[in-house]
Amino acid sequence: MESAFTYTESELVQGLKAKDQKVFGYLYDRYSPALYGVALKVLNDESNANDVLQEVFLKIWRNIDRYDESKGRLFTWMLNITRNSAIDTLRSKAHKMDQKIQDIGDDVHLYTGNLTVLPSVDHLGLSKVLEKLTKEQRIIIDLAYYKGCTQEEISKVLEIPLGTVKTRMRNAIIQLRNLLKLV
Repeated sequence: MESAFTYTESELVQGLKAKDQKVFGYLYDRYSPALYGVALKVLNDESNANDVLQEVFLKIWRNIDRYDESKGRLFTWMLNITRNSAIDTLRSKAHKMDQKIQDIGDDVHLYTGNLTVLPSVDHLGLSKVLEKLTKEQRIIIDLAYYKGCTQEEISKVLEIPLGTVKTRMRNAIIQLRNLLKLV
């Protein structure tokens, strides 16, 4: 049941630092769908995504003192913890590089220009923002962010020079930063 009461970001941070379970419950209810969506997108496995989500909220609870407001918003911090935890899970399962490249290679050849943002995270407005990137930029962002590929891996998969990958990624990030300022 969703509460009519809401917290500001600074109230959430203060409550989490004070180990307030009510604040933590609110945080979980409010943000778990989006974080689950990111974990599911990276892992493509519901069971592993649920495990990662549990791990993420434990990390948030235990490490809230490491959050630095000057470096970004609380949600961005939690999103990065989720993404990194999901990628760590992929790597800990010793996925072979060849298998990873094969899976990604198939995705690239089947890419139709549609975004791969899951509906559960789309309420953040990501799909509308990502649509404003070029197709080449969207593919690189998708491979780097959701598949956890390094720039070198993206270069090999797309069969383009590493410098081109770096330039497209940098331009995409700059464009996303500017677009998100408008939102």
